[in-house]
Amino acid sequence: MASLSMSAAGRAAGWTPKQNKLFEQALAVHDRDTPDRWHNVARAVGGGKSADDVRRYYELLVHDVANIEAGKVPFPAYRPPCPGPNVGYEADRLKHLKI
Repeated sequence: MASLSMSAAGRAAGWTPKQNKLFEQALAVHDRDTPDRWHNVARAVGGGKSADDVRRYYELLVHDVANIEAGKVPFPAYRPPCPGPNVGYEADRLKHLKI
């Protein structure tokens, strides 16, 4: 399961966009020092998610962030904003990229 990305794992486990947002909000409230953190996060997410479900989901998130920071995730190939000649689009896009 370690090879799954967060989005693929989320879809595989049946996480809805709403549950994902609730998960993010619950993590902001229940930090690592919160007693029964994963039970509190699971309660906030709802939808039958258990403490183990949300803990595993968090571990996938941590794994994905580590891969991104290590440069193991390729930069997406964005399409130009409109059809037609886009001279300078790539240079302009990179100019505003903050690394």
